[in-house]
Amino acid sequence: MTDTRAGFVALIGEPNAGKSTLLNRMVGAKVSIVTHKVQTTRTRIRGVCMEGQAQIVFVDTPGIFRPRRRLDRSMVKAAWGGASDADIIVLLIEAQRGLTEGALAIIDRLKDEMPKGQPVALAINKIDRVKAETLLALAEEANAAFPFAKTFMISADKGYGVADLREWLAAELPEGPWFYPEDQIADLPMRMIAAEMTREKLTLRLHEELPYQLTVETEKWEDKSDGTTRIDQIVYVARDGHKGIVLGNRGETIKAIGQAARADISEFLGRTVHLFLQVKVRPNWLEEAERYSEMGLDFKDGDA
Repeated sequence: MTDTRAGFVALIGEPNAGKSTLLNRMVGAKVSIVTHKVQTTRTRIRGVCMEGQAQIVFVDTPGIFRPRRRLDRSMVKAAWGGASDADIIVLLIEAQRGLTEGALAIIDRLKDEMPKGQPVALAINKIDRVKAETLLALAEEANAAFPFAKTFMISADKGYGVADLREWLAAELPEGPWFYPEDQIADLPMRMIAAEMTREKLTLRLHEELPYQLTVETEKWEDKSDGTTRIDQIVYVARDGHKGIVLGNRGETIKAIGQAARADISEFLGRTVHLFLQVKVRPNWLEEAERYSEMGLDFKDGDA
């Protein structure tokens, strides 16, 4: 019998570097929301990927950025917590952005805070958007700044180079039994994954209007005897004016969002879903400890 391997891999990087896209590509299912907005991943979503006899458990951390609000501070603390707990770290850098001030700040913190001997790989993402010589120069510059165990050139969106990265991670993980059943792809509660999928649709639809001033919670979940599932969710917004934006003219916006979210959740669960959305105003939800625990974040981590 072949020895099994299992371990945790943290994907870190600046917002929008492609961490969620890479996680979804590795796992082969949509477990982390992907939008064109930055800072959309609020919780350490774990996706589980099988590669041969190895089980790779991905910790998709929030993007690391300069925090301003309590929610920002909690997200950044969660990101570094996920990295320090992992067996392997993968730093994602966007090819066309290169070694930005933010990426260099992450590298400096890796040097100072991560456990000695913890392997850190570099994944240069979105390689289809730049020339080969630019990629080689970026890889040289990054490896001069930090002793990466291995450098990968990938496109998480197109899938280029992802198999090589996955194989290397599988070989580097410690020997040991698997943490999860072979067919499990995420350890987040289904209620939270469903809420994240709805929040993705809200973020995509509302564009610049109120991307981070809302959150979604699954209030009720009922698996019915006919094989369908009824899900009731609440969209919390911070102001009365935001409620009108989310609802849209004659409720058209929330209806379209509900239809799109229902389709995604149904596909993910493999069953018919009836989704009911309500929009409620909670002026101080960004300062409520309960909302943070719903998102898997620690309220205290946001204290300045």
